Amino acid sequence: MDSNPHPPVLPEAEDMPPAPSHSIPSERFVQKTYITTFGGKAGAPVPGRAETPAYTAYKNELGGIDEGNPWHPWQSRMDWEVAQWAKLRGSTSTAFTDLLAIEGVREALGLSYSNSRELNEIIDLNLPKGRPVFKRQEIVVGGEAFDVYFRPIMDCVKALYGDPEFANDLVFAPERHYSDADKTNRLYFDLHTSKWWWATQKKLEKNRSGATVVPVIISTDKTQVTLFRNKSAYPVYMTIGNIPKDIRRKPSQNAYILIGYLPTSRLDHIKVAAARRRALANLYHACMRKILAPLRRAGIEGAEMASGDGIVRRCHPILAVFAGDYPEQCLTAGVKAGDCPTCPVERDMLGTLQEVYDVRDLDAVLAALAKAEGNATEFTRACLAAGIKPIHKPFWEDLPFVNIFLSITPDILHQLYQGVIKHVISWVKEAYGAVEIDARCRRLPPNHNTRLFMKGITTLSRLSGTEHGQICSILLGLIVDLPLPGGHSPLRLVRAVRAALDFLFHAQFPIHSSNSVDQLKGFLKRFHDNKSIFITLGIRDNFNIPKLHNISHYPLFIELFGSLDNFNTETTERLHIDFTKNAYRATNRKDEYLQMTLWIERREKVLRHAKFIRWRRLGCPSHAAKSTTWTSLPVVRRPHLQMTKFPSAYSVSLTSLAEKYGATFFRDAFARFIISFQNPQLMPRNVEQRVEDFSLPFQSVSVYHKIKLWNGDPFGREDGNDVVDVVHVKPGYTDRHGRVVGGRFDTALVTDGTGKHTGVAGYRVGQVRVVFSLTDRVWGKVLPNTSARPPKHLAYIEWFSKFPASQDLNHGMYKISRPSGERITSIIPVEHVRRSVHLFPQFGAVAPREWTSANVLEKCQKFYMSPWSDRHAYVTLA
Repeated sequence: MDSNPHPPVLPEAEDMPPAPSHSIPSERFVQKTYITTFGGKAGAPVPGRAETPAYTAYKNELGGIDEGNPWHPWQSRMDWEVAQWAKLRGSTSTAFTDLLAIEGVREALGLSYSNSRELNEIIDLNLPKGRPVFKRQEIVVGGEAFDVYFRPIMDCVKALYGDPEFANDLVFAPERHYSDADKTNRLYFDLHTSKWWWATQKKLEKNRSGATVVPVIISTDKTQVTLFRNKSAYPVYMTIGNIPKDIRRKPSQNAYILIGYLPTSRLDHIKVAAARRRALANLYHACMRKILAPLRRAGIEGAEMASGDGIVRRCHPILAVFAGDYPEQCLTAGVKAGDCPTCPVERDMLGTLQEVYDVRDLDAVLAALAKAEGNATEFTRACLAAGIKPIHKPFWEDLPFVNIFLSITPDILHQLYQGVIKHVISWVKEAYGAVEIDARCRRLPPNHNTRLFMKGITTLSRLSGTEHGQICSILLGLIVDLPLPGGHSPLRLVRAVRAALDFLFHAQFPIHSSNSVDQLKGFLKRFHDNKSIFITLGIRDNFNIPKLHNISHYPLFIELFGSLDNFNTETTERLHIDFTKNAYRATNRKDEYLQMTLWIERREKVLRHAKFIRWRRLGCPSHAAKSTTWTSLPVVRRPHLQMTKFPSAYSVSLTSLAEKYGATFFRDAFARFIISFQNPQLMPRNVEQRVEDFSLPFQSVSVYHKIKLWNGDPFGREDGNDVVDVVHVKPGYTDRHGRVVGGRFDTALVTDGTGKHTGVAGYRVGQVRVVFSLTDRVWGKVLPNTSARPPKHLAYIEWFSKFPASQDLNHGMYKISRPSGERITSIIPVEHVRRSVHLFPQFGAVAPREWTSANVLEKCQKFYMSPWSDRHAYVTLA
């Protein structure tokens, strides 16, 4: 048996020019891909084998169904929905029992149960089993017994694979996707588009055709379940790669299953630190080996499994991905803390960027592990020579087609946000000092998608990944024109920060291509080429940081397993809430794991029954609707623009528009708009000649304080979510406490009608001062002899300068400015507003202290346009 079916594929690195382009290639937005299927019998059904579809089987097992009561075994809709609320959203069992004990509550609601115990009996006795139940087993390590709660993993795989909600979305065979007809630029997104699945399928087909690969994805992460008393849990989660990632990543889809809790003992009774670390490693691997052992035989021989529609295939569940934080990665790979779990790079070389990295030699490691039963000294020396710790039977040793050093995948949350980005932010703080950094934070203009840190960022502690991401959206704007102390040139530092941000945003793309992988390498190389500035400033003396080194493997893993959102731990971090924290709170803190597992089993039963009820109420369809993908049908999206049904204020006078909204030149701007609307072919100079003779037939307008926009998925995916964006246009006011609240007039990107999906050609930045509408009666006076229908909503805009021909070569942002004299204004249809944009003021050496977040757009003359406010901005404007 070959235990290494997927040898490392190391794409050749391409040198990037000193100042690489920050633009995203247009091929990323294709609506059609060119697909090569694996062919043969890969993923084919077993001839002559079929089972009852899952929902039909569930209905038969439920028994005693009254066709007039879709909520059986509950008596009514109210009876069922209260039970559902109690198990999924309600408080503790005691509190629910106390609620039902209130006189008249049960009778008023018409409930068939009077307390939590009776409700639990209905769930336990009447609802069919779905996902497998937990088992408790003792694991003995070093003569000490530990309780482990886990589920049979093959039953868990079958439960996910056979879930009828996923039946029409499952993927059974690998594919290669390309963006061009010549098939030179390969695309990577879901796991089935990766090199790993193709290579593994090829291995299986050599021995026996007709295999269906079931990629098993495992994730572990110890977490706190209490704020005090230091109580922790060690959950192990599992999902399968046949379920598309856009379903897997949504907690509401229940595509992950908790397969066990590992012991959390620290073994404090072992006083020797080295012995304690070895015992903890052996305990971890012994537990994981017990849980994953059934995958050995099933991975080689296969096991017949039915998907939710009843179709049977010969499935081979194979451990494909292990996702975890760096400590879990080291523990799983058996390497020492400070080493790379993927390659054998020396610790004093972690800060260097190599062209090609050799992956750890699996054959040498397996040969060393084979000596575990022999002489202890010889075993320890062999493991040391192979680059791992002397672990007794690691759980992956006998698993087929598994190279654990290639299965330990990147982790954006802990490696990038809580690793590299955390370091970069701290180095920037140290380089420039807290005073000026925080002063600039307080003077950035607002934007809907950007968090403003009005107290600064230097005093923040215990930042989450989300907060590190929010700082990234403003970081470059804080330092772009800030001189370094001591007279050092800031160019290398600005380039390094820009490269780190580019790598961060680029790595999170939900679709990658051969070209974008090369770009990712270029951003990393640019960072390494400029990081020496931190040594020059005395902030660092080396960059031998494991997490900084680990991101150099991202291109390899994107090609092996698809885009990084296939296995990022952000998903399982969210699962901690349901499977550990909420489960623990539902216990009485005595023998808590027994209660936690029972609570989870009941919750899963209720969730499954809720889906069954929905299926029955839809008329028991034979097939659920298949989720659309980004490669299928033409994009049909909600309207780009959404205005409120009613104005925010009626009959706002023209005087108030000038005084409160700043629309000083409203009359002239409206005159130019109407004259051009009536005479589209008229030259601008001729328009100006007619402005003086124009008279407004109204003295007030209805105004709106928000423009709500829906930015479509920038990659053109069918199932990509639209992102809400808002342009705020609101004057200052006095609140109910007598405090003066400043006005807010956001900046936006406006098209002249020729703007494309990406880039700034055909666009210009303007500050929106007024959004208004006119009644039909007024329009009749304004356009008495015109049949053309005027726009329903109009916006008064103050323009910034046109975009320069290209971005700055160092910081990669566009520079724009206010006109030096009288401001240039126009009135445009609101439909021409594409999205909001965030501007970074050009502060100079010291931010003027009279500037504030509320007035900086008025007082500052020169700005940089930020591409960091959200992913849509980065992909389309960077």
